[in-house]
Parts: sequence; structure tokens; C-alpha cells
Amino acid sequence: MLKKLLGIAPKLESDGSYSPSKFALRMATVDKTDYEDVSYTKYKGEKSKILVIFTEQKNMEMKNGKLFSTGNHPVESLLPMLHLRNAGFDFEIATPTGKPAVFEMWAMPQKDEHVMGIYKEYQASFDNPKSLQEMTASLFDDAAPYAAVYIPGGHGAMLGIPEDKNVGEILHWAHENDLFTISICHGPAAFLATTLNNQDFIYKGYKMAVFPNSVDKQTPMIGYMPGHMPWPLSTTLEELGAVVINTKSDNSTQVDRKLITGASPLAANELGKLAAETLLKALNN
Repeated sequence: MLKKLLGIAPKLESDGSYSPSKFALRMATVDKTDYEDVSYTKYKGEKSKILVIFTEQKNMEMKNGKLFSTGNHPVESLLPMLHLRNAGFDFEIATPTGKPAVFEMWAMPQKDEHVMGIYKEYQASFDNPKSLQEMTASLFDDAAPYAAVYIPGGHGAMLGIPEDKNVGEILHWAHENDLFTISICHGPAAFLATTLNNQDFIYKGYKMAVFPNSVDKQTPMIGYMPGHMPWPLSTTLEELGAVVINTKSDNSTQVDRKLITGASPLAANELGKLAAETLLKALNN
């Protein structure tokens, strides 16, 4: 009752899951982002496709058994896509089995015309994405049209994707074909899929920006999540040999070889600019 009075009690949803408290929403979400409308010299080459892998799962079971209503974070998903689209790239939207992409709608910046615009532009693809199960064979046959693979953030990226063999095969495919891999916040959970079937972690020794465990441990105190995380993302990546460069949920970004990463929603604009500029520079040479 006290938590409710203080506005820090997570909100119970109709399916039994919990979304962030009123206080957490005020602290951690925005109505309008810091998106910068950069004028890029658009890419016009053949490698114009970016495969975007979204989660199709909504509820994360916390350590206490309660369910956190999550999915793909809309700012982390859409703001980088804005920059990449404006730089001349197009997207293939996919989920593990072809079920609709799930967004954390409570984090949607409703007053941001740019973000809402690209959400509506691709909404049909989000609702009817391609299936990774069905498209892996065609991907492996021809990497020529692709510039990158992008895994957006949101805690939902930790659901299903790290243990999906198709995700692992696609990341290995991108790595072997010298494509860029882009991710943000909790999106690097997908990198764990590269270790399936006793394969080596392909990002060992890579510097990357990832949402830190230290912040995930704090957020239940303000009702952002209804309990503590089921497993620690950044520590797990470090144990595999990744070098996490940030300790805060800030606007940190990092490029290491063909891997481009950002730390949190605060990094979405910077990651988008960095990814667009890096791809344009590499592909136009």
C-alpha cells in the first residue's frame, strides 16, 4: 500500500504481468526523444538491406516469480532505424518464428513525430514479420544484399533469442561474411546464441556497450520491474570474454571491428548516427 501511495508500485496488467510504476515511467521514459535529423549522403549501392531481429515474447519471469511486461524498447528499436533509413538503408523485419514483434508500449514516445512516423511506416512488418526459421537458408545462400544485422534492446531481447539456434547461425553468418552487427542495451543478449552447439563465442575480446547489471539491480526499488533479473546480462558476456566499456546506463557507444553497440535508451540517437556513418564510410569506399 505504501508503494502505491508513493507511486513506486509496478502496475498490474490484465494478463498478470507488471509494467513499470508511475514514478519509474517518469524517471525512465520520455514523450519526445533527442533524435537529430541528420542529412546523410544516401547509400545507393547493392548492400542496402539490414536484417532486424525483434523479440516475439512479452513476459519475463523475475527471480521472485512475478512477470515483467517487456518486449522491444521502442526508442532503442526505432530511433537507430530512423538514422539508418535516412542514410539509404532498408529493413527486413524478423522474429524467431514469425510471430508479431512485441514492443514495450509503455515506453513509446507518443509526442515524437519522427519515432511515431517510422513506427507506423513499418507497423505492418512488425505485425507480420519474417520467420528466422524460414529465412536462414536463403540468407546463407546470398549475403550480397546485406550490410548489417541489428538486434534492438529492451529486456525482451533476453527472452528466447539467446537460446535460438537460428539467431546464432545468423550472427556467425554475418561475422563470416564481414557484415556489421549492431545492438543496444539488452540486445547483446543475442550474442550468447553464438555459443550454441559448443561453438566459440565470436565476440571474445570485443569491446562493447551493454546495459549494466548494477543498474538492473537498482530498478526494482522504484518499481521499474516487479523483481530482480533472472540472470545478469553484462556479467555473463564478460565471463565469455567480452569487454564491457560502460558502468552506467548512459549514452556510451562503441565500434570494435564490425560490431557497433550502445549502452541504453540514452544512447539510441548516438548509436543511430554512429551506425549510419560507419556503414556509409565502409560501404562507399
